[in-house]
Amino acid sequence: VVVTADRGLAGGYNNNVIRAAERAMRADRGQGREIKLYVIGKKANKYFRFRRVPIEETFLGVTDQPTYEQAREVAHAVAEAFNNSTVDAVQLVYTQFLSAGTQRVVQRQLMPLDTATLEDAKANEAGASYEFEPSPDLILGRLLPRYAEARLFAAFLDASASEHAARQRAMKAATDNAEELIKNLSRVMNRARQDAITTEIMEIVGGAEALRRASSDHDDLLLDHVTPDDLLGAPAP
Repeated sequence: VVVTADRGLAGGYNNNVIRAAERAMRADRGQGREIKLYVIGKKANKYFRFRRVPIEETFLGVTDQPTYEQAREVAHAVAEAFNNSTVDAVQLVYTQFLSAGTQRVVQRQLMPLDTATLEDAKANEAGASYEFEPSPDLILGRLLPRYAEARLFAAFLDASASEHAARQRAMKAATDNAEELIKNLSRVMNRARQDAITTEIMEIVGGAEALRRASSDHDDLLLDHVTPDDLLGAPAP
């Protein structure tokens, strides 16, 4: 059971889960086991379909705002396969939420129950006799489905919190990068504008200087043709 998001823009959140699931699947296939894949979220669904990996069942719209009914639906699907001996074990791959800054991808066994913990607890408890009403089998028959539902619901809540935290970090990084890009582009634009203004000023100054020189050369040319008699007002011979 692979738990991913329905949307992207969350950094490496979805890719990390998918890579962990692929590693687990390769390890199981290396031991000669067959895989039945139950997918939570559009991202894993699109990825495995593109890779042509058979998908047993897909559940969408879960991790954004998980509900217990959704966990019950998924638990019923995998529990039915387990109870019918279609599968011997159910592994859950999801992102565990540790804090707003730390999340990690984990793989947990959902079915069958890990009896090592129960045996350790039994060894440490005092020897006492218990009476069960109704029978232990009937109690376990009622409790085990609830246990699977609760485990899945807790995993969905962890995945949802991890998804939102990863998206928040990704959006902050994108905002910081955009602000840095705006700053750099503003500097480039200001530099280009200053260069253009300087060029225009140089062109204006150069044009004025050329006009001044042309006017001065014209006056010098006229003075070259003027005689002293012209200056004294006498008629020219």
